Amino acid sequence: MNTHDIEAFVAVVETGSIVAAATRLHLTQPGISRRVQSLEDRLGLALLERQSKPLKPTAAGKEIYERGRRVLGSVADLLAGVEPGSEVSGEFRLGIAPFLAELALTHPIDNLRSEFSKLTLRVSAGWSPALLILMESNAIDAAAVVLPDDVMPPNTLTTHLLNHQMPLIVASRASSLDDGSLSLSELASHAWVVNQDGCGIRRSIRHTMDAARLPVDVAVETFGTELQLSLVARGVGIGMIMPGAWARSAFRDQLRVLDVPDFKGGVNTWLVHARTPGRLAAPIERLRQDMHTMLEEELHLPV
Repeated sequence: MNTHDIEAFVAVVETGSIVAAATRLHLTQPGISRRVQSLEDRLGLALLERQSKPLKPTAAGKEIYERGRRVLGSVADLLAGVEPGSEVSGEFRLGIAPFLAELALTHPIDNLRSEFSKLTLRVSAGWSPALLILMESNAIDAAAVVLPDDVMPPNTLTTHLLNHQMPLIVASRASSLDDGSLSLSELASHAWVVNQDGCGIRRSIRHTMDAARLPVDVAVETFGTELQLSLVARGVGIGMIMPGAWARSAFRDQLRVLDVPDFKGGVNTWLVHARTPGRLAAPIERLRQDMHTMLEEELHLPV
C-alpha cells in the first residue's frame, strides 16, 4: 500500500476538499483524486461522501482516517530516527483546557515554535473530558487538562502532573456573606457563576458539594474568567477562580475571598500523551517543562 495515497486521503479529510488538499501537498487536483481513488480501489471501500460539501469521510473512511494518521505518524517517527541530525517535523496536535490556554499560548508555544521550527502546531481549546476522549481516539497528540483531585486521567495514556492548586471562592464585597469562616451548608444557600459543564473547576465544586449531599445552584453559566468575575462583583452569585487569575483580575477590588475551611476540592493540571510519543518526545518534554515552570510561577503571584 502506497503511503502517498494515505497522505492524500488524510489531507482531504482534514481540509474538506480536493483543492485544499492539493494546496497542502503541493500536488495537482487530479493527482489528489487519483491517489484517493487508488486507496479506495486497494481497500475495496468508498472512503468519501462525494456529494457533501465540505467533503466528509464515510463511516469506513473515518476508521481508515484514524488508522492512516497512525501509519503516517509511524513513518515520520521512523525517518526521524534514522536520518542523522534530522529535525522534528510534521504536525503536533495539542489540546488545551481553557483555563490553561492563556498561559500555554504565550511562552510555551513561542518556545516550541522557536526550538522546533519545522514542526507545524495545531492547537485547539476544549474542556478536559472532551480532550481526553480525543487523546484516546488519536485525534490529538497531547493535551493539557485540568481535573479534580479525585479524578485521574486514563491509564492508557502517559501522564505528567504539572501542578496542584486550590481555587479561591470569591464573592462581591457588597454581598451579605459573613467575613468569618463559612460552612459548606452556608455556601450551598448561594448561587454560583460558573463555566459550562466539562470545566475542571466546576467539577471540583460539584464533587465537593455532592460528597456533602448539598445542592449546587447555578445562577449563570458562561465562559471566560473575567466575565464571570464581573458578574460576581455585581452580586449575581459567588464564583471560583485560580489564584493566578485572581491576582491578575481587574475586579479584585470589588471582590473578596471567602474562607470555607471544609471546601477541600483542589484541582490538578496534567499533560497527557500517548505511551510512545515517537518523534514528538522532545517537543512534548519541552512543553512539559515550560508549562510546569509557568504554573509554579502562578502559585507565587500575590493574592
